[in-house]
Amino acid sequence: MSPAPIRILLADDHELVRTGFRIILGAQPDFEVVGEAHNGREAVELAAELAPDVICMDIQMPEVDGIEATRQIVADAEITAAVLVLTTFDNESQLFDALDAGASGFLLKNSSPDDLADAVRTLASGDALLSPAVTRRVLERLTRADTQLPHTAEPTIPAELTAREHEVLVLVAEGLSNAEIAAALFLGEATVKTHVSKVLQKLQLRDRIQAIVYAYDNGVVVPGTHHDRPAAH
Repeated sequence: MSPAPIRILLADDHELVRTGFRIILGAQPDFEVVGEAHNGREAVELAAELAPDVICMDIQMPEVDGIEATRQIVADAEITAAVLVLTTFDNESQLFDALDAGASGFLLKNSSPDDLADAVRTLASGDALLSPAVTRRVLERLTRADTQLPHTAEPTIPAELTAREHEVLVLVAEGLSNAEIAAALFLGEATVKTHVSKVLQKLQLRDRIQAIVYAYDNGVVVPGTHHDRPAAH
């Protein structure tokens, strides 16, 4: 028996955009587009009614915008969908508003169809996603904020974590993917995924985006500190 398809809800006030996404995503054999919302209010209602796995959310919509809709969806314990924010605006303030609201991924609308499909699968698997350009922005902003605060000479190590889990958290905070962490630490990718899951569970974090913020806010990574590691091949 084949696995159940990934259920997707589209939320965008432009019919042409929704049609394009529906055609792109509907062509994937493991996807099913189960609904479409014209605004953020409908997105919240349909998220509760249709139980999608992933919601592709526009930011600028009438009545309730995508940021507020994301916040309401994430706050509802009955809704388990992950929110992938899609926008044409490469806007830093919107990015951080979306992340603060609880979005699990952020992708520009000019990304390729393959990138969109990969993003949906990533979120459906329980992971979080930022495009490389967006990850750099997160790290740059966190670094800028941290350089204005006093720090101890050495990075801190959360007491809850093992030494290996601490290493993994540091590399997550530096923006490395699971595959890159596996290469850097000479581990299997499945082992790295297990370590990441344990880090999130022990620190009560939702996803690796929150882990990045946690690492900088709590001094696990000190701006300007270089972490030597083998080059990934």
